[in-house]
Amino acid sequence: MALSQGSLSHLLPPTTLQRVISEWLAEDCPSFDYGGFVVGESEGEARLLGKSPGLLAGVPFFNEVFRQLGCSVEWHVHEGDAFEPIKHVATVRGPVRKILLGERVALNTLARCSGIATTSNKLLTLLRAAGYQNTLAGTRKTTPGFRLVEKYGMLVGGCDPHRHDLSSMTMLKDNHIWACGSIPRAVAAAKSTGGFAVKVEVECQSLSEAHEAVEAGADVVMLDNFTSAGVAEAAAALKQRWGADGRVLVEVSGGLTEANVEAYASPDIDIISSSSIHQSAPHVDYSLKINH
Repeated sequence: MALSQGSLSHLLPPTTLQRVISEWLAEDCPSFDYGGFVVGESEGEARLLGKSPGLLAGVPFFNEVFRQLGCSVEWHVHEGDAFEPIKHVATVRGPVRKILLGERVALNTLARCSGIATTSNKLLTLLRAAGYQNTLAGTRKTTPGFRLVEKYGMLVGGCDPHRHDLSSMTMLKDNHIWACGSIPRAVAAAKSTGGFAVKVEVECQSLSEAHEAVEAGADVVMLDNFTSAGVAEAAAALKQRWGADGRVLVEVSGGLTEANVEAYASPDIDIISSSSIHQSAPHVDYSLKINH
């Protein structure tokens, strides 16, 4: 798990974090803060309460919201730790007007990020219990404008965030192949521009397509929407022909959820990817209560 190697907050460039949070605060209060006028500038503190079970994730985003507003945050739970409700997770101190100004942005971000971390970790735990020791990854099916938070949540939950954008890796899906004409032509075109630094992955609908992709030079083949029995057989055949030494990685994707993922836990599959760990993740419920 990445979290065991250091603080994930170090992944976030300060300028990027500052810009993103500033935009969110401006979106939430683009002109007058009428509620802030009511409460004034008196100093106070608020308790962040975890109201549903989950893993805490999104601490750097929450911190930055209140840093920009001149408030401080003291955490009573470590990022990545699980908690049961009702839990006093953190204390925010500063002018009451500014605590309330940042409240909704901070809570929304924390709730979404924690929900993804919790759901990611739950699916990973199911796979580990089934004996699968390779990689569980998310996908690029993230919310526009919120990808940074969602990918961060996957990491806190112990999963691989997969490629972050179209520039991170070349993934040739069925539409690319059809538009280009063939798998070899598509892989050759991708390799000619990405060079040695950009991996090429090919989405395959059959074992024959997967063999064709590896022969053309693909670094990763994705077996998409196979049955659990079919994917185990195809992955084993790929490893047998092309070697199990990492020449090619085998990824499995398509409709994988808590209900069926254990059936896909084959040692010949290097990556299991599922959008369910972020698209379908319920939020963890938090509230921020001013002490009175």
